[in-house]
Amino acid sequence: MAGRLFAIGDIHGCAGELEALLAGLRPAPGDTLVCVGDYLDRGPDSRTVIDTVMDLEQRPGVATVFLRGNHEDMCLAYLGRGGHYGESWMLNGGAATLRSYGLDARVSGSEAAIGFPLKHLQFLERLPLWHRTDGCLLVHAGIRPDRPWDQQDEEDLLWIREEFILAPHSLPETIVFGHTPRRTVFVDLPYKIGIDTGCVYGGGLTALELRERRLYQVRLGERKVRESPLPVEQRRRA
Repeated sequence: MAGRLFAIGDIHGCAGELEALLAGLRPAPGDTLVCVGDYLDRGPDSRTVIDTVMDLEQRPGVATVFLRGNHEDMCLAYLGRGGHYGESWMLNGGAATLRSYGLDARVSGSEAAIGFPLKHLQFLERLPLWHRTDGCLLVHAGIRPDRPWDQQDEEDLLWIREEFILAPHSLPETIVFGHTPRRTVFVDLPYKIGIDTGCVYGGGLTALELRERRLYQVRLGERKVRESPLPVEQRRRA
């Protein structure tokens, strides 16, 4: 029998909430965890978040997929290791990440890269942009709704917002995404489910069990994991 399949929303340096969520999920052999990106920035402890997800990769029997978010992409660009829009990283929470590595926020990108553990840099560099499983396509931000899959653009997968969220698409999968924070999980079936519930902004960190369609959430500053069914109502369209 297949194990459980979890998708975890944007973490943004909220290491304590991630620890609490994982303790509540209790990943076991046969389970799969997919994170939709944005492990870094804004929150207090990005370094511990990276250590935690890398430790998850080593759990016997637990499969993991860690997607790249736009914040990892900006970070890599700032550090001179690929990526895009490095000049915008410090305006989007990069200083908090540098502080979590014991670095001054005024250091240059090349100096900052020296202060990152090599295994962390290598982890960030190898993050994929998408993952398909169980009738779902998981990406960080979304897709361009009017394009087939083979014409999708990397920038849209990392950055798109309203053009994706407000329109149906023709791909056969349900898109599971983060990137755009909301107070509650965004449900527009069969098209999309948004699981960034803005933990770093005072909301919660969300995991969606995809096969059973159940939510597991930890509020900012709390340890309690709240469990509930995924709402089934479609978003009303104007």
